[in-house]
Amino acid sequence: MTSVLVANRGEIAVRIIRTLRELGIRAIAVYSDADADARHVREAEVAVRLGPAPARESYLNIDAVLEAARVSGARAVHPGYGFLAENAGFVRACEAAGLVFIGPAVTAVELMGDKIAARRTVAEVGVPVVPGRSVPGMGDAALAEAAAQVGYPVLVKPSAGGGGKGMRIVREPAELGAAIASARRESAAAFGDDTLFVERLISRPRHIEVQVLADRHGTVLHLGERECSLQRRYQKIVEEAPSPLLDERTRARMGAAAVAVAQAVGYVGAGTVEFIMSADAPDDFYFMEMNTRLQVEHAVTELVTGVDLVAEQIRIAAGEPLLFGQADVRTAGHAIEARVYAENPARGFLPTGGDVLDFREPAGPTLRVDAGIATGDTVGTDYDPMLAKIVSWGSDRRVALARLDAALARTVLLGVASNIGFLRALLGHPDVRAGRLDTGLIERDLAGLVQDEPPSEALHAYALLRLLALQPTGALVDPWEVPSGWRPGEPAWLSWDVLLPATVAPAGGAVASPIRTGHAEDTGVNGASAPVAVAAVAGTAAVNGSGEAAQGMPPRRATRTVRVSARGTPAAARLRVGEGAPVAGSVRITGDDLLVTVGSVTTRWAFAWGPGPGAGDGPGPVLWLGRDGRAWGFEPAPMSSSRRRATTDGGTARSPMPGTVAAVLVTSGEVVAAGAPLVIVEAMKMEHPVTAPVAGVVTDVHVHRGDQVRLDQVLGVVAASSPDGPEPGQVPVPGPGPGTALGAGLGTGADAGAGEGRLAGVGDGRSGEVGTPEGRAAAG
Repeated sequence: MTSVLVANRGEIAVRIIRTLRELGIRAIAVYSDADADARHVREAEVAVRLGPAPARESYLNIDAVLEAARVSGARAVHPGYGFLAENAGFVRACEAAGLVFIGPAVTAVELMGDKIAARRTVAEVGVPVVPGRSVPGMGDAALAEAAAQVGYPVLVKPSAGGGGKGMRIVREPAELGAAIASARRESAAAFGDDTLFVERLISRPRHIEVQVLADRHGTVLHLGERECSLQRRYQKIVEEAPSPLLDERTRARMGAAAVAVAQAVGYVGAGTVEFIMSADAPDDFYFMEMNTRLQVEHAVTELVTGVDLVAEQIRIAAGEPLLFGQADVRTAGHAIEARVYAENPARGFLPTGGDVLDFREPAGPTLRVDAGIATGDTVGTDYDPMLAKIVSWGSDRRVALARLDAALARTVLLGVASNIGFLRALLGHPDVRAGRLDTGLIERDLAGLVQDEPPSEALHAYALLRLLALQPTGALVDPWEVPSGWRPGEPAWLSWDVLLPATVAPAGGAVASPIRTGHAEDTGVNGASAPVAVAAVAGTAAVNGSGEAAQGMPPRRATRTVRVSARGTPAAARLRVGEGAPVAGSVRITGDDLLVTVGSVTTRWAFAWGPGPGAGDGPGPVLWLGRDGRAWGFEPAPMSSSRRRATTDGGTARSPMPGTVAAVLVTSGEVVAAGAPLVIVEAMKMEHPVTAPVAGVVTDVHVHRGDQVRLDQVLGVVAASSPDGPEPGQVPVPGPGPGTALGAGLGTGADAGAGEGRLAGVGDGRSGEVGTPEGRAAAG
């Protein structure tokens, strides 16, 4: 096997390419137009274009992938996970084209893809399944009889497909009829098959899976288990090996059951057998499903066993036997993985995106980072939002947890809002540290986990860097150009009004989630993903996977404005936040970081200047500041007059995330009710209806189907029908609008004027312009 085409993208493509390089095999990447300069393309020896950005025209286009293999001379195809990895038609097409498919035979893919057939097959070899009834072709009456026999609450699940579509939790008989009808509609639309079955709902479920390997020579073995119970809305977030729940007896039983499942289907390659068990009954486990591919979380198994699973996949596909048996498998220590996503926990986990202004991976002998991005890349909204996986190893779980938290703290990601702060809060949760896990833990305590208020030091750093940006440079400096705030008497303050990032979660932690259908797997209650509600913020509505109204929608955007002030010099300044007491501070640039001293305490900050979220309709660039793994983008607030205008019209509908306009549902002049859908924005496989913030007449529609839109970009305007304007609570906090930042150049009111700013890349400092650099500030 001399050349392998990697039919995937992002971090998994980069990870597979790494092993191919180590084995001396030529790596061939494929890419869509959106990924033309992506990291996996840069790291491969050869890269072939598949087509336009939509996955169905590129990464899911079987003919395009096969043509890429032909023109590049590939001898084999590695599918990674997601996209075509579990597509039986793709496996057949590879075989017909004379390509080696690095994965199992098509018979195993088909059998494990049919949930009813899979349950029947594993039950026949003595592996326990969740109590229920899974007879093919059950009508509504048979399903009702099965539910009564199993006992409520139950789970109604589709036989075909996955991703949570068609799955419904039913807690009492009166709910069953509607649940069946809804599940059938969704399953038929998603999979062309409305066959359903019923399982008992497991209380306080824990999700534990076993990694198996099997060669073509009859050897089947397992590499231990992984605990994947830390999930949000059925999306895995943190995984670890081994499970802190299992004792050695249960671990051995579960491993043997996984091997039996693989043997029952004639499995060849690397696969994962997933089990579910109640935290209240850890001796009883049940088969959920088998994933016939590599898992996102395979890295934790590799760290505790020392086995490169991708290398083993390649050797097995080449017909080689495994060089070790079950007795040779040894695990050492503990490994934990955290998934870094381009999403904003404080805004209902909406997907984000943007330019990666600075990305620094943590490094160390006990750490591993699988990342699909680098500084200078652009994170788009066409695919799954996973950016990287950060994995730690320790001699025991306590050490591994501490090392992972420290690694996340050393991670720098500026320019793209992410979940790193949320991950650190989750790792610090007392139940997580104690190993008391279940799939509902995050949802129960979500409100406390997503709080990420910028510390006061960040606002001090903002003021100091704005002050630094105004300092004149050059061999000769005119004293009158130094923005010292000098005037007779006490020096004046330079002031800037700043929009603070949204940080407030709804009471009780009920936050709706985007529908994820990307290439990272989503697992849920009793082993399948449940339908996930689309999040809603100002001017938006939420729907679930079947197009029905979602419950527990997140709050409207909760941005706030604060005034920060400084006077003096960057080396000796006085700082004030709001009407607080002034404090002494100073700043200097060292390498890529800022050293900020406030009082007697000095802290280090990563920083970068980036475009405003409404670039083109906002007052200026955003200053990104990062520390301890967290990052905040501070944008100048619109001028008071602009803010009054935005509040008065009240009907501005803005995009809650960067994405693509999937549909425009209204025209100018149309009368709409408050909450009526205006535009649908799609991002990262999620459709998000943007609704009218007020009742009235549509006066402007600024976008067309297919347009790319930015976060907070104005999509349309509704003129309120009431002369009194919109009702309280209906007005979204405006994002950047026309106008300039207060104090961006000369200061405001009685503040002293600053002279021209001459730091490289700085505006001229005159009133009405923004005195901040577009690029990274340079030491002057």
